[in-house]
Amino acid sequence: MTDLSRRKLIKTGLAAATGIAGLGVGASLAKKYGLIPPDHAGIWGVGETLNYASYRLLANHSMAREFARSEISSRPLANEIAPPGEAFLKLQAGGFTDWRLAVDGMVDRPGAFSLAQLKSYPSRTQITQLSCEEGWSYVAEWKGVPLSQVLEVAGIRPRARYVVYFSIEPGWWDSIDMGDALHPQTYLAYGMNGGDLPVGNGGPLRMRVPRQLGYKSVKFITRLTVTDDLKKFGKGLGSASPESGYAWYAGV
Repeated sequence: MTDLSRRKLIKTGLAAATGIAGLGVGASLAKKYGLIPPDHAGIWGVGETLNYASYRLLANHSMAREFARSEISSRPLANEIAPPGEAFLKLQAGGFTDWRLAVDGMVDRPGAFSLAQLKSYPSRTQITQLSCEEGWSYVAEWKGVPLSQVLEVAGIRPRARYVVYFSIEPGWWDSIDMGDALHPQTYLAYGMNGGDLPVGNGGPLRMRVPRQLGYKSVKFITRLTVTDDLKKFGKGLGSASPESGYAWYAGV
């Protein structure tokens, strides 16, 4: 995209604050440049489109704030979750040695990764804040393998646009675009504050997307599907979140 095109879309976004005409033009430009989120329909659709397009144009390569070790929360909140299902409990009883992360879709080398295999890749840590849409937050040190590393091993295809990720718990799934999937701070996290990731915080494996609200960092990840079309999943809104009234793109 040229600088002129970027400025034009940004100006249109500003115009959106002053009238419906500006909203309509801004949405048209966002569609032209492929900046339409999957939950763009409905009464809030134009606003969601301009929000997503603005983030992608202005902050696509931005970094989430990283904190000092002294700022780690003394009691990271493990928010309430439903009782684990039988499949999870069986894997937990075995120390998660049989836990697998399946990778499929638009990749050249689909397969399944054990936790040991994921831990064999170069690990990274980050001290970032998890912010919940309900108003609470905490800072923790997260350890894991960048999602980009796993996607590189699997061999994502050029037309791929999104990564859909699924929890072992039924109905719990989400997705991100390639901008976030390949971002250096997006991790498959298996460690927290110097130890293994606690089950209450999503262990043994959760997605960590620090540039978005906490509900995008889905717990208990067992599958990644690389795709160019989110309409194939659920109700076509990109994740379970907008099906419950939340935005698909939840940048912070």
